[in-house]
Formats: sequence, structure tokens, C-alpha cells
Amino acid sequence: MPLTRSTSRRSFLKQTIAGAFAAPAFIRNLRAASPNNVVRHASFGAGGMAAADFGQIITHPDVKLVCVADVDIGRAEALKARFPELRVYQDWRRLLDEESKNLDSVNVSTPDHMHASIGMSALQRGLHVYGQKPLTHDVAESRKLAEFATQKKLVTQMGIQIHSDVTYRSAVQLIQGGTIGKVKSVHSWSEKRWGDGESRPDRTDPIPADLNWDQWLGVCEARPFLGNGYYHPGNWRKRLDFGTGTFGDMGCHIFDPVFKALELTAPTTLRSTGPAPNAFNWANDAVVHLTFPETKHTIGPSIPITWYDGVERPSNEVTRPLLGDRPLPSQGSLFMGEKGALLLPHVSMPVLLPEAQFAGFVYPTLDPVNHWHQFVDAVKGNGTTSAHFGYSGPLTESVLLGGLATFFPNETLEWNAAQLKFSNKPAADHLVRRPYRKGWDVPGLSSV
Repeated sequence: MPLTRSTSRRSFLKQTIAGAFAAPAFIRNLRAASPNNVVRHASFGAGGMAAADFGQIITHPDVKLVCVADVDIGRAEALKARFPELRVYQDWRRLLDEESKNLDSVNVSTPDHMHASIGMSALQRGLHVYGQKPLTHDVAESRKLAEFATQKKLVTQMGIQIHSDVTYRSAVQLIQGGTIGKVKSVHSWSEKRWGDGESRPDRTDPIPADLNWDQWLGVCEARPFLGNGYYHPGNWRKRLDFGTGTFGDMGCHIFDPVFKALELTAPTTLRSTGPAPNAFNWANDAVVHLTFPETKHTIGPSIPITWYDGVERPSNEVTRPLLGDRPLPSQGSLFMGEKGALLLPHVSMPVLLPEAQFAGFVYPTLDPVNHWHQFVDAVKGNGTTSAHFGYSGPLTESVLLGGLATFFPNETLEWNAAQLKFSNKPAADHLVRRPYRKGWDVPGLSSV
């Protein structure tokens, strides 16, 4: 018999508060031992990216999918045909209440606005977490998850699988090896357009029978359901409260090798010269200029990095001397160095430019790495993950800050990373951490 909403919440909060202050070893001792050294796994999400994530995770021979939660219960129930012993939940809090003692790891592959609440709640129960990108919806949430996972020494991995691909790893090796000299600037772009200039429709549509709309909203304020894919399952990325726009979506992929290769920390300034979001939706065709402190791979005293999406691209003045009339790939990055440039299409091998200058260059040969299996192996105590929250948290913060800059077109925002606030724009600070809806607080992320 399903728990009532109030009972489920009371039980959930009681266990979560206890877990927030417990050491992982203590939490693990409360869980049943895993038989035959099998990693017992749960998925938050049953379709879309969640299905892709757990579908890859369970190809590891030492993983068993134990349970799944999805607010659209029909998608979860459909998995029973493939996994007859699978336990299915509609409320993710109930899954954690009832199953955490029998689990070792989870993947959090929901819409962006629920990444932090579910991820932190799982971490607080001593569970290892594979979290889909962006790590969280809000900047402060990423900081909290990264700090907690590091403190408790839990295995984590963000779902930026191209991070482990030979293409991105080759680019990192070339940059850090000094092939194009120290880097002077970087341009990154994506053709995707996760924005919508229209206002929110003023209507209420029938809620599908299988969907728990209240649970889908989760930490966000209540509002009427809108059909035709306005929110679920298709277009939530466009909506300010639920998604993070094109930069939040694709920036976590495309910006990753830039962040890794240059060993970036946190941006010091941000400036958007593109359109601003409206009251409900992200804008298309963003241009965001970020400045980072210099590193050993860049020319000081700072390194400028520019993000473009939709129809926007680096100027011909930048690209034509290197590419001529050759078009840019639809998504990728261009690293400008002292001794040449590196073009990194998403997802293809890097190209050194000008090509005539690098004729005959022998590119590195790297062994393949399975991003999902790397997570499972680390859970089993074999090796470490490369996109753990200690790395992917700061990466996500930088990407999300780029999105926040679009709210203030043509203004230079000065970011104080240590204090998680803007030094010169207090009016922007409320965007760093939004309040949760009453009844959806999670210790360590918000007040109870």
C-alpha cells in the first residue's frame, strides 16, 4: 500500500537528517551486504537519458538493477517486461526510504531541477552517485554536492561521457603537451536552441493518468500542467525553473575539455551580449564572455573564453585565417594558441591548424575508456572516476554562471567564487540559489 504524502515526507526527512551527519562507513553498515560483490543499482528516471545511463551501467558484468523511480509511472512499469524482479516507485523519496539499505549506487537522470535534491539525498545515505549533467540547476547546489561527496569520500561521476572519449582526451593531451603553445583564448559553440521567446500559455491542461505532476514539479513552485510537451517529457530544458538552456545542456559537454585542458578554476567576470530570458524561458542565440585566471597552460594575466549558441558563431576575423571557407562544425571549440590553433568538433578528433603547419603530425593514440564502467569499477574499489563531483561541480558552476549572465545583457558581472556571490551586482545573487517549495527541503541544501 503506497505511503501517504505526509507519511512519506516525514520518514524521508527523518532519515535524510540522520544521514546528513553520518559517516559513510556507518551508513554502509546499516545496509545489507551486497551478495557476490555485485553492485546493486537504482535509477531515478526510467526513460530518456535515464534509460541510456542505466542501460550502459548494467552492461558491466557486476551490476544488478534493483529498482527504479519515475514520476511518470507508466515508463517505470514498462521496464518490468525486461526486468521482472525490478521494484518500481513513483516517489523517489519512498524509494530511498525503503531501498537504500539494499543499494550501493544510483544514477540521477531526471530534469535538471531535481538533480540536487535527489543526488544529495542519495549521498547522505552513503550511496555512490552517477549524476546526469548539468550536475545541478543552481550554482550553489553544485558547490554543496561537490563538498559533501568529497568530505564523505563517496564515488561520483557526472554524465559527461565524452569526457572519457578518445576525442576529448586527445585534445586535452595536445593542449597540455604544449602542441599549440600556451592558449590565448577559446571559442566554444553549439547549434542547439533550448530557448523560447513566447510567454507561458494561460491555460490548464488535463494531467496524464500516469504522471504525478506534484512530484514532477518537486522543489519548484506549483503551477498548472501544460500538455503538448510544454514541460514533460520534451521541452523542460527551455523553461527557467526546470532546465538550464543551451549553455547548461551542451556547455557541460563542450566546455568540459576546455576546463580540463586549461585546468581552469572559477570565472572572475562574465558578460553576456546576447538576448535576455523572458519571465519564463531561456533565450536563444546567447553570446557569453567569461574571463578566468591564468593557469600554466594559458597566457596571463587572464584567459578569455566565449560561448555561442543557436545561430551565433565566432567571427570570420577569428576563423577565416585558420579555416578559409571551410565551415565550422555545428558544435565544438577553437583553442587559439601561441604556435597555432586546435579545432575540436563535438564529437570528433581534434584538428591542428593551420593544417599545412602541422602536416605529418602524429596524433596521440589513446585506449578507450567506458565512462559508466569507470564509475562502477570505482564503486567496487578499483580505480577512480575522472568526472567526479570535485571536478564536475566547479565545471557546472562555471557553465551555470554563464547562463546567469544572460539575465543582465551588456553588463560585466564580477564573481566572488569563495563567497558564492557577485561583487558588483547584488541583484543577481538570488539566481545563485533559489528557495525550494515548502515540503521539499533537503538538509544540506536548504533549511528544513
